[in-house]
Amino acid sequence: MNPAVSKPETEAKASAMILAAGRGERMRPLTDHSPKPLLVVRGKPLMQWPMEGLVRAGFERILINTAWLGERIHAHYGSASPLDGAGMASLSYSNEAQDFGYALETAGGISRALPHLADVFWVVAGDVFVPEFSFDAQAVKRFTASNMLAHIWLVPNPPHNPLGDFGLSAQGLALNLPKAQTAQPLYTFSTIALYRRALFDVPHCDIVPGNPQGTAAPLAPLLRAAMDQGLVSASLYTGPWTDVGTPERLAQLNAA
Repeated sequence: MNPAVSKPETEAKASAMILAAGRGERMRPLTDHSPKPLLVVRGKPLMQWPMEGLVRAGFERILINTAWLGERIHAHYGSASPLDGAGMASLSYSNEAQDFGYALETAGGISRALPHLADVFWVVAGDVFVPEFSFDAQAVKRFTASNMLAHIWLVPNPPHNPLGDFGLSAQGLALNLPKAQTAQPLYTFSTIALYRRALFDVPHCDIVPGNPQGTAAPLAPLLRAAMDQGLVSASLYTGPWTDVGTPERLAQLNAA
């Protein structure tokens, strides 16, 4: 079995993870020959927008998980990449397809990479366009000083997700609410979050850190269970945000 992560020369832990393993079925035929995060939005690969935001904020050690055509992402960026004036990113990779032949979903992929991530780390999907989001170092400090397992950013519901995902309390806690309820609004999970490693270890997660067995597992059940314990905080982000899930949304962004 291959090691979980191909690492750059330094052994320092990554402070952020870009999710880039998905097949992008709804983006076909564009993703038949290109991984979705490398599709170009306004002159640069989609995944490079959050990478540049992270590096500008000082989080230059980034881990990227890959599966579908992941070798193209590695070939494009390598182990270090200058990012259009944002600075130099130091990159490592968790090659799920190479190791198991399939993508591990979000929780499985994070668990696979966990031994190479810092105690607190950012995660953002490589297929969301959020050019103005600030990966604020003060947010990391506040989260680190709290007893939360995760802090997630929610956005107003887009047309393709009108019922939303999670609620938000007046005290800043993310709420696991049924979508049928009407007393409190639900918002859409932006995919941007800060996580503590403990969320992906027992007793919250039964996947062994490093995920040597290759368990594919979604993230939502972990988050919902932690919300029920009052251990997930949240913020509402109202800046530009697009889940680039269809060729039409990609075309709209590039036409703007």
